Amino acid sequence: MDPVLKVEGLRKSYGSLEALKGVSFQVEKGEVFGLIGPNGAGKTTALRIIATLLSPSDGRVTFLGRDLKNEPEKFRENISYLPEEAGAYRNLKGEDYLEFMARFYARSSAEEEEFLNRARDIAGLGARLKEKVGTFSKGMVRKLLLARALMTMPALTILDEPTSGLDVINSLEVREIIKKFAREGLSVLLSSHNMLEVEFLSDRVALIDRGRILDQGTSAELKDRYQAPNLEVVFRSALK
Repeated sequence: MDPVLKVEGLRKSYGSLEALKGVSFQVEKGEVFGLIGPNGAGKTTALRIIATLLSPSDGRVTFLGRDLKNEPEKFRENISYLPEEAGAYRNLKGEDYLEFMARFYARSSAEEEEFLNRARDIAGLGARLKEKVGTFSKGMVRKLLLARALMTMPALTILDEPTSGLDVINSLEVREIIKKFAREGLSVLLSSHNMLEVEFLSDRVALIDRGRILDQGTSAELKDRYQAPNLEVVFRSALK
């Protein structure tokens, strides 16, 4: 079976700065693929290119057999992207926000209702959806945004620091939602500084630094390869 996403020799330059230097990896159907590295490693640049928010300088990205350069609109139809700094409309009620997003993506009233029902279930906020987003805690907002990202059941969702700033309980709930949808066939491209989170969520992991992939494999393979107890130690060893 062909991978859902295939990235080959991806490069991105900003003038003389080369943010990506030939990055390659692929994501299979139903797989959670973790992309981890320090600040400035190139993670977010890679995610934004795949989400069609940036244009690559070189290399190839294919998604469901389609080429990014030739058919970016096909990417947008089947990919959702939740950046770390994403926010919702504070003056809208949670329910109104979800209705607005469902209407934006749906092709029929029946599909709109399907998206909305799924989003309500994912968010798990109950009666709080009747209140303005501005009254929500950070964890509640993140669940609302995750519901928006997953309501359409995209072929691939891109999650950048999905639990950043959340407490233990909210982080666990968000991770469980991601795991549940992956079991149902959703492919996930995940970036996080929390290596323990990546180890918990990911089927495979790529280590990136200074625009290059240092190594990749399952968490078990990487820990065995570097004789390390966890991914934090793996990453430190890979940098040497």
